[in-house]
Parts: sequence; structure tokens; C-alpha cells
Amino acid sequence: MLGLKLPTDPRWVKLVESNISEILTDHAWCEQKAATNAISIVVHNSENEELVTDMLALAKEELEHFEMVHNIIKERGFILGRERKDSYVNELAKFMVKGRGRKFSLVDRLLFSAMIEARSCERFKVLADNVDDEELAKFYHELMISEAGHYTMFLKHAKNVAPEIDVDKRWAEWLDFEAKVILNYGKEETVHG
Repeated sequence: MLGLKLPTDPRWVKLVESNISEILTDHAWCEQKAATNAISIVVHNSENEELVTDMLALAKEELEHFEMVHNIIKERGFILGRERKDSYVNELAKFMVKGRGRKFSLVDRLLFSAMIEARSCERFKVLADNVDDEELAKFYHELMISEAGHYTMFLKHAKNVAPEIDVDKRWAEWLDFEAKVILNYGKEETVHG
């Protein structure tokens, strides 16, 4: 369904299990960044009523996810660590094309967002299916379903905002690029690491 070219090696979960506090902190900040991304899309596209409505709902949901992860952090006696860079996301951002007009930029921003959601969904599934912690397995299974919905919503909007752009072709380019980027990841106890 996601179309990702390279699956996450389930052995990544062993890294995660070696440092649960790190994955939880990283995950919390990923949710915050997803909420910020949705707000940014609203700010730059306020004339698109349907997009604004969906992005506002998404921002609220992502903040709820942030709170859920933060609650798990507190329940386990951990402390929310400092925000950290997400090198995977920063590498993906370099693939966004500039200078082809406002509509193309929006399509690319939506596809960039869809890609992050797709990979997060896939990672959450790998976690849910392989982590020995029952509470986290259930939690990540629920979030996997949510991320899948976000991924499809971003793709839907990318196709709707500019029907004149071949979004399927551009999405295929994103999938190819992401496959090259993700080769360097899966070696750290972070969501995209």
C-alpha cells in the first residue's frame, strides 16, 4: 500500500529496545514537527479551504500524539529530552524542487509530507510487530493506522491542488529518491534513524 521501495529491517527494533527513552523522545518531537508542518501549510495556503480544514485537524491530532508519547515518557520515569535534528527528513527536504511555481511547490511539500508519513507508518508497523513491550506494540499499532490516513490525505491533496501536474510521476520520483536516502538509516534508536 505505501509503495516504499526498501523495507525496514526488523532488527532495527532491537536497537530501539536498547534505548526506549530515546525512541520515545525522538518520536515525541517528530509529532511536534508534524503539527508544525501542518500549520505551516495552512499559513502558506490559506485560500484553500479544504486543505486548511484538513491541516488544522491534522495539527490537532499530531499534538494529541505528542501528548500521548509524552505521557508514556512520564509514566516510565523518563524525561522528554531536547529536540533533535531529523537527518532523514532534512535529506528528503533537499529533493523539493524550487522555482517551478507556487502550485508545484505546494504539490512537492505535500508529497514530502506524505513520504515522511509513509515511512513513519512503516516504522510503526515494524515496531508494533516486533517489539517485546506489549504496551508499546499496541500503541504503535494504533499510530500506524493513523499515519496511514495522514499519508493518503497528503497524496489526495497533492492530486487535488494541481490537476495539471502529473503527481503520480512526481510521487514515483519521491519513492525512488527515498529508497536511496533510507539506505543510510535504520542504525539508530530513532523513528527515522
